[in-house]
Amino acid sequence: MAERAIFRLQDIKTSIDNIRELLAGKSFDTMYGDAATRAAFERFLEIMSEASRHVPAEWKDEMAPHIPWKQIAGLGNHIRHAYHKLDAEALWSIYENDLDILEAAVSTMLTRYGTDI
Repeated sequence: MAERAIFRLQDIKTSIDNIRELLAGKSFDTMYGDAATRAAFERFLEIMSEASRHVPAEWKDEMAPHIPWKQIAGLGNHIRHAYHKLDAEALWSIYENDLDILEAAVSTMLTRYGTDI
C-alpha cells in the first residue's frame, strides 16, 4: 500500500508542476480564452484529485490535517460531471492560492515515507 501511495503523491506533485508550467506567465483571461489550455488545466486538477484519494487517511491526518482533502477528492468528480458549469475563477484561485500549501504537504509526506519503496 505504501508504494502505491508514494506513486500517488508523486502524481500530485507532477500535476502541480504541470499546472505551473502550463499557466506560467498566463492571465486568467488567457487561460479561459484558450480551450486547450483550459482543458489541460482541468485535466491536471482532475489527476491531482484522483491521486489524493489514494493517500492513506493516516498520513493525511498526521502530516497534513490543514489540507481540505475531501474538497480535493471531490474536485475531480465536479470537473467530470459538472464540466458544463465549472467556475473557472474558482479553479484559477486554486492555481493562485492553494498549490503551494498542497505541494508542501506532499513534499513532507514524500520525505517521510518516500524511502519506504
